[in-house]
Amino acid sequence: GSRRALRGRGRALGSPLASGPPVTCRHARSRNYVSESEVYKLESVPLDFGDYHPLKPITVTESKTKKMSRKGSTSSTSSSSSSSMMDPLSSVLDGTDPLSLFAAAADPVTTTSTMDSTRKKRDKDDSSAVGSDFEPWSSKRSEILARYTTTEKLSINSNILSFAGKAATPGSAVSEKVRTRLEELDDLEEGSQKELLNLTQQDYMNRIEELNQSLKDAWSSDQKVKALKIVIQCSKLLSDTTVIQFYPSKFVLITDILDTFGKLVYERILSMCMDNRASLPDNFSPESVNDTAKETCLNWFFKIASIRELIPRLYVEAAILKCNKFLSKMGISECLPRLTSMIRGIGDPLVAVYARAYLCRVGMEVAPQLKESLNKNFFDFLLTFKQIHGDTVQNQLVAQCVEIPLYLTLYSPAIDWILQCIAYRAPEVLLTEMMERCKKLGNNALLLNSVMSAFRAEFIAARSMDFIGMIKECDESGFPKHLLFRSLGLNLALADPPENDRLQILNEAWKVITKLKNPQDYINCAEVWVEYTCRHFTKREVNTVLADVIKHMTPDRAFEDAYPQLQSIIQKVITYIHDFSLLFSVEKFLPFLDMFQKECVRVEVCKCIMEAFIKHQQESTKDPVILNALLHICKTMHDSVNALTLEDEKRMLAALINGFIKMVSFGRDFEQQLSFYVEARSMFCNLEPVLVQLIHSVNQLAMETRKVMKGNHSRKTAAFVRACVAFCFITIPSLSSIFARLNLYLHSGQVALANQCLSQADAFFKAAVSLVPEVPKMINIDGKMRPSDSFLLEFLCNFFSTLLVVPDHPEQGVLFLVRGLLNVIQDYTWEDNSDDKIRIYTNVLHLLSAMTQETYIYHVDKVDSNDTLYGGDSKFLAEINKLCETVIAQILDHLKTLGKEETLKRQSQLALYFFNTILAHGDLRNNKLNQLSVNLWNLAQKHGFADTKTMVKTLEYIKRRSKQPEMSHFTDLALRLPLQSRT
Repeated sequence: GSRRALRGRGRALGSPLASGPPVTCRHARSRNYVSESEVYKLESVPLDFGDYHPLKPITVTESKTKKMSRKGSTSSTSSSSSSSMMDPLSSVLDGTDPLSLFAAAADPVTTTSTMDSTRKKRDKDDSSAVGSDFEPWSSKRSEILARYTTTEKLSINSNILSFAGKAATPGSAVSEKVRTRLEELDDLEEGSQKELLNLTQQDYMNRIEELNQSLKDAWSSDQKVKALKIVIQCSKLLSDTTVIQFYPSKFVLITDILDTFGKLVYERILSMCMDNRASLPDNFSPESVNDTAKETCLNWFFKIASIRELIPRLYVEAAILKCNKFLSKMGISECLPRLTSMIRGIGDPLVAVYARAYLCRVGMEVAPQLKESLNKNFFDFLLTFKQIHGDTVQNQLVAQCVEIPLYLTLYSPAIDWILQCIAYRAPEVLLTEMMERCKKLGNNALLLNSVMSAFRAEFIAARSMDFIGMIKECDESGFPKHLLFRSLGLNLALADPPENDRLQILNEAWKVITKLKNPQDYINCAEVWVEYTCRHFTKREVNTVLADVIKHMTPDRAFEDAYPQLQSIIQKVITYIHDFSLLFSVEKFLPFLDMFQKECVRVEVCKCIMEAFIKHQQESTKDPVILNALLHICKTMHDSVNALTLEDEKRMLAALINGFIKMVSFGRDFEQQLSFYVEARSMFCNLEPVLVQLIHSVNQLAMETRKVMKGNHSRKTAAFVRACVAFCFITIPSLSSIFARLNLYLHSGQVALANQCLSQADAFFKAAVSLVPEVPKMINIDGKMRPSDSFLLEFLCNFFSTLLVVPDHPEQGVLFLVRGLLNVIQDYTWEDNSDDKIRIYTNVLHLLSAMTQETYIYHVDKVDSNDTLYGGDSKFLAEINKLCETVIAQILDHLKTLGKEETLKRQSQLALYFFNTILAHGDLRNNKLNQLSVNLWNLAQKHGFADTKTMVKTLEYIKRRSKQPEMSHFTDLALRLPLQSRT
């Protein structure tokens, strides 16, 4: 292909293309680009930008003068003035998000569609009783389920499981089968205790979920008694502590069912209050509730009151506590103290504290203002706290082989929640009182930990030294001190302690943390206190902390079990230190990175650092410390790429490395800049987007050199830009994407031409010509195979635009690059149903027309194009005319082959396309060219496939042009172009 591309002067395009009767085209239309630009440029309208801007909001002002209104219209005297941009979509929707409406309508337990909007509004109001600053129970649920797990076998009452999946058909009569079932349920309530043993944790969770669904199914099929029975039996499970370490998770699962039940009962009674009229107001009073609803509500409470066992009676009544609103204004405030007192009857302290937590949960939802009951709950717990160390609990722990420290952690979710409810928007006095009560209990570590977890971070931070003193006095046998320091550190990450105490706080905490022997305990604390150190201290203290972490986590490769915590430490360091020269001058930072020896984790950490660099590095850098460190990090990311790496992952890594490359600048030291690019090429050769970026960066470097020299290269800068060009020339062939290579050959050739490197530009263009035959029929675009024809057509059109200004090589003959490219196009195997080849030939005529002009439409500065070299030489123009004749003959031959019935539409489109080309670029004073254009016009309409509107507009354009100077021959042409109707 390359040999054919370099044929000498004197030959046209070879015999295949030259066959057929030539149409003589002496020369293209002579163009005056300057005058054409003046005629066709857009009309300029003066604007006062002080008053007008297209993005400025529209302002309507009131008109003072009354105008006559037209017939049938009314004059408007009102107006509005808008000073802020209104969102038209929001105004249309009237502030309502349609997706939210759909989500609200999709509630599976809703039985009446008319309740949806009412319930949604009421739920919103109820939840607003506590602000968004209150962390809801739902956010703690998944954490508890993940933390409190067991590998021991669990048991569940097998009679409960018989409920699952057996809801009756809605609306069916009470059959014998249903009666039998109710008798079984009565038997169950009497205390039949058949247990299903040997369930795994996952099996247990699945069974509970089935029961939750059975509850909903029973309710929707109007089996209210069955629903109540399910809830009662599930509540009984909360008295079982046989697998004690799973109890917090069991509590979460069972109370989900209780919550569902409470919601169903409330919605049921609320629906009975409507009586086919307007719904109840948000703050309804019991007087507005009808008797039927009240009677139903009382019936539910009576049923629950008849439950014999304390725990299910307590939990089920708490679940429907909100229903007291239908009976009495004071109902909830009277029930809460009674339920609180009932909990005193629960002997197991763990079961009791979770019952208190559930009561607080319900209380915060329905009556958050009743803080007294919440406080009483906690004080009751404090009074019974000594039970934890009693013989009953101790014997139970011995039987289950559970240590006291593990047992105490089971209390944390419940106590944390109770204290969070108490501490929410509580006055400082109450929080101080809580601290004093903790001290009276001998600074119990479990309570102190919960206080630090529940109270506001600002409150804890302001009293940091007090808390440290209390931590020191704690008994460490039950609850280790390092967990207390971890809780303190979590608060100090959110709020700042007094400035004078900051260093002492760090020293006191680290004194305890650094003595920890267990690596996991150590890293859990260190991870938290690293943030405090980064937040308040200099790189010296950060370096000390990192050194201590390395010292503790390196022996026995302990770091392998602590990658999440180590990653968190890195994340915190780069979150607070945005100056990367400072970051990499922290002596222990890179050694810290060396602990990440598992490749996938190491790469994630490197990605994290690079993302931070790209986000926070505002100015380009040449700092050797930064460059060496980031090159090392980027090399780590690059070397992780292998044959199994996903394309998305490659793209992400390449984008991060490219972000780094773009931020490196050595200022006017262009040689150092090029050396950096050469080094980067050797390091990142497996990521194609990085190589592409390097080529673009080197081309930009060459253009910056040209800009500095104002186009007048010295010997030194000329040699430098040739080195840049050489970099690109030897890098492009290593790319796998053929269109990336084609476009970069063209782009780099343009850069070489702009820097007067003519022989190098020729080499790029020859390489591009030689590569065209290798373009496959299908190429991969974003994972999908697509035809390449349109991409090739776009590239060739761009190539032709460049070839206009490329001067001929003195030893290669006239238009050697154009001839070579045309030969390649001729030999390329095009699709049978494609007209792209002819469209390319038509665009070649645009190029040849531009080449015949006395002065070309554009030039490259300090490069003589063919208009200067040949100066309108007749032999040069004759060569162009020969090429024109051959190309036109080829186009006409193709039009003839489209004369079959199935291709007549393509023939019509191509004929009109070719006609427009001749109209725009040809000299229609030439009789044969004029006749050809008329024939093409008729061919486009011949079989009725022409677009009539387009033909009409084209003819109008010709008539307008005929009125311009030197275009009078268009008048005769217009007369020879008839418009044929499709009929």
